Amino acid sequence: MTDRSLRALGLDGAPAELPLTYPGRPVTEAALLTDGHVLPLRPVRGPLGGWPVVTEMADDGQPALDAFLKQRRAARSGTRRPVLAVGSNASPAQLHHKLTRRGTAATVPMVPVRVRGIGIGCSAHIGRHGYVAAAPYADPAARHTLVAGWLDDEQLAVIDETEFNYRRVWLPGEAFPMTLPSGEPLGGAHLYVGLHGVLADPATGRPRPGGGDQGALLTALLAASAELRALLGPGPERWVERARADEAVRAAGRAVFHRAGWARPEGLPRLHHE
Repeated sequence: MTDRSLRALGLDGAPAELPLTYPGRPVTEAALLTDGHVLPLRPVRGPLGGWPVVTEMADDGQPALDAFLKQRRAARSGTRRPVLAVGSNASPAQLHHKLTRRGTAATVPMVPVRVRGIGIGCSAHIGRHGYVAAAPYADPAARHTLVAGWLDDEQLAVIDETEFNYRRVWLPGEAFPMTLPSGEPLGGAHLYVGLHGVLADPATGRPRPGGGDQGALLTALLAASAELRALLGPGPERWVERARADEAVRAAGRAVFHRAGWARPEGLPRLHHE
């Protein structure tokens, strides 16, 4: 039997515990995170609840997702809400960490969704784990595949608590077209939008790309600011160490971003705030 655990699949290691690995390894195909394992989902035409869960259990075959969730006394897909991730919430290890450390079951369908109109930048703040997290911004030309996690009410409340530097909004599919791996449209999804704006590249004025190599990002930010080097240098390891240990240091770093003129609005309309 194939081992589908996070560790066996190379998907373990939450960025909350290993900051320089941010944003972590995302799922690349439709999957169900459950009990620290990642089971493939097979996209088919029709509602998510009818997609087969690919298991190797002879008595299970390939049960439909909702039947599989029912067996585990988990909320069915129709009562869950899709939440797009531009950062570490696309990582099953990070979701598992966030949910289980608060005593919440980490059974979550995770599906890559093609989305138009949303760029991926860097939030103009330093998070409590020491990294500079990703944040979305409006970009009509952007085309990205973002992982959507279908969360039940309890899970959504937990994730909301971890995203206190963001506000959750509803993105309508008419304004931001979304396509499931089955080829069918998704009518809309929730998204966490940063409260501090996004970082602009001083050379171009455009948002810095987010969601990439965290060490490279911190190195570039340190090289661009003597203030940051004095506060958080000389390198990424020291940055993370100091920022994780002291909220005042994180606030001072955020203030440097703003004094340098790097912070810019994300440009997203004030959509329905959840």
